[in-house]
Amino acid sequence: MTAPFRATVLTLYPEMFPGPLGLSLAGRALETGAWSLEARNIRDHATDRHRTVDDTPAGGGPGMVMRADIVAAALDAATPEGDARPRLLMSPRGAPLTQARVRTLAAGPGAVILCGRFEGVDERVIEARGLEEVSIGDYVLSGGEIAALVLLDAAVRLLPGVMGGAESGTEESFENGLLEYPHYTRPREWEGRAIPPVLLSGDHGAIARWRRAEAERITRARRPDMLGG
Repeated sequence: MTAPFRATVLTLYPEMFPGPLGLSLAGRALETGAWSLEARNIRDHATDRHRTVDDTPAGGGPGMVMRADIVAAALDAATPEGDARPRLLMSPRGAPLTQARVRTLAAGPGAVILCGRFEGVDERVIEARGLEEVSIGDYVLSGGEIAALVLLDAAVRLLPGVMGGAESGTEESFENGLLEYPHYTRPREWEGRAIPPVLLSGDHGAIARWRRAEAERITRARRPDMLGG
C-alpha cells in the first residue's frame, strides 16, 4: 500500500492551516488519512528571546529578509535524512505552477513547503537546501501561505479516492492542453436559454466532438498561448 501524501508547511503563521484545506474534499481526505498536514512555526528555531527570524537586507534597501540560519534550521528539523519529498518555496519569482507539476506532486510522497514573508528569503539557504521556487501567478501576496494552500488544494484533489469519479481529474482545464468545455444541467431551459441539443441527443460520439470543438474555441479566445498562437 502506498504511503499517504505528507505535507509539511513551514510558516510564521501556522494557525492559517489547515484553513480551507480542512473543509470539503481536502478536509474529508484529511480526516480519513488519505493525506496528512503538519504546520511548523519557523520562529521555534529563532535563537534570541524576541524570536527574531529576519534582518535588514545586505546592501541596503527597504524591508527585511528571512535569515538563512533560521530558515535552514527549520527545514532541517522538518526533513530528516532520507526524506524524499521535494522542498518548495512559494515565491512570485518561481516557476509558474502548472497542472502537470501538480499531477507530479500528487503522485509523489508529498512536499515540504516554505512560506516566505517580508522581502523574501536569504538566497544562500535557497541554494544550500535545494529549494524549488514555485509561483501561483504574476502578482505579489503578503506571504506564501495562501499560495501554499492553493498548491496543496490542487494536489490533494488528485489523490486516489479524493474525487468521486476517476474521470473527474482528467476531463477539466489544462489536462489535455485546452481549457474545459461548457457544462449544463437541469432545467433544460432557463430564462430563454436552452441546453445545446447535441448534449441531449444520446449520441456520445457527437457529444465528444462538440465538447472538443467548444474546448478549442474557448482556449483560442481566452488562452491562445496554450495553442502556440
